[in-house]
Amino acid sequence: MKYRTLTKEQFESLHTEFAQFLATQSIDITEWNQIKKEKPEVAAEEMNIFSDIVWEDVLNRTNYLEHFSPQMINLFKCEEEVIHRIVIKTSVSDVNFLEQEGYEWLLKNAHKEEIEILEGNKKYQKERNPELFDLIEKGSTISKGELFEFFTRLIKKV
Repeated sequence: MKYRTLTKEQFESLHTEFAQFLATQSIDITEWNQIKKEKPEVAAEEMNIFSDIVWEDVLNRTNYLEHFSPQMINLFKCEEEVIHRIVIKTSVSDVNFLEQEGYEWLLKNAHKEEIEILEGNKKYQKERNPELFDLIEKGSTISKGELFEFFTRLIKKV
């Protein structure tokens, strides 16, 4: 298994897609219920294969990731060969980027000296998708990239 098995909730939300996946292997609902009952290891393997397919599809379409903590934000732009990173830190201890007012404070005060912005790029050490998956497992979320692009424009103005 390349990634991790989808959660029960994720499987439930992808019920139709999973049924289609089983159908491509000529497994109907009756046979699937029999496999789950009599061969749980085979059922688990089918679920793992489907999970990897879903994760691979999601990761292929992922262009941006974000990771927020109270005093720091990590923004990632995920290209084919290179990942770009912008780190935003604040020295103001009562600002919390996890809260709406802290986030709004950042957008209003991004040029102030209490904000440190660092940027860098690196080639993927392994394959692209497993590295993105690792970032997601560590708390990053997939985004549309508005914040990354906002800070990219802000950095270029300075």
